[in-house]
Amino acid sequence: MPVETESQPNIFIRLLDQWGGLWVRTFSLVGGVSYLIWDVIVWLMRALFQRRVRIGRTAIVTQMVRAGVRSTGIVLLVSACIGFILALQMEPSLADFGQRDKIANIVAVAVFRELGPLIAAIVLTGFAGASIAAELGTMVVGEEIEALEAHALNPVRFLVVPRVLATTVSLVLLTIIGNVTSIVFAGLMTVGFLDVPYELYKNNTIDQLKFADFSTGLLKAGVFGLILSSLACYNGLRVTGGAAGVGRATTDTVVQTIVSVIIADLIFTALFFALGWT
Repeated sequence: MPVETESQPNIFIRLLDQWGGLWVRTFSLVGGVSYLIWDVIVWLMRALFQRRVRIGRTAIVTQMVRAGVRSTGIVLLVSACIGFILALQMEPSLADFGQRDKIANIVAVAVFRELGPLIAAIVLTGFAGASIAAELGTMVVGEEIEALEAHALNPVRFLVVPRVLATTVSLVLLTIIGNVTSIVFAGLMTVGFLDVPYELYKNNTIDQLKFADFSTGLLKAGVFGLILSSLACYNGLRVTGGAAGVGRATTDTVVQTIVSVIIADLIFTALFFALGWT
């Protein structure tokens, strides 16, 4: 009996410590990433209004090629599969009600509002986010960041800003490519195998899509790209412990980005619903 009474407070304290530590780490992450984003915005504003401050165009183009161009094939493949899946999954239920032609309407809304930006963000997280975190983490371990600071060169300006800008723009463009790909391949499945006339599929898609569908999806993509790149840079710059720390930063980036993007998607969807943008 005495052992049980002594162990109960210890268990309670341990649980409280773990729960409190989780919230401390969460707020620390949110605060650190927010400060990094603010620093990026400040440097972008300075580059726009001060001639002596420049953001390297070559660095931005290089990052766009690495983050955007090289991941285009993966986004195309995944988006095409999503188009096939949506058409095949919806056909049995809609056919029971004689509404097989409405596949086009549902695919259009689902892809442009939700699946397009979400899938592009998840693909880019594994393709570019982990790479950015590992690259910056290796620079920290190799003391390259300290070398920049020793020469009075700001790491955020020269390393973070090009990556954030390039990843954000790339994700928006990849979302557009993914949206079109999903619509086209869903149409191939619907017209070619589910016996829906091409003109009916095309007209239903055009009639269903509105400006709000394009704008909300692309707004989400831009925010997702900002979240992805900021988390990757933040984790990369905070690496400690050598090669093991680089591995932890890479893993943390992927997990944190996917969770953050899905939470942000939920917030945007609830906000758009409340504003009537549905």
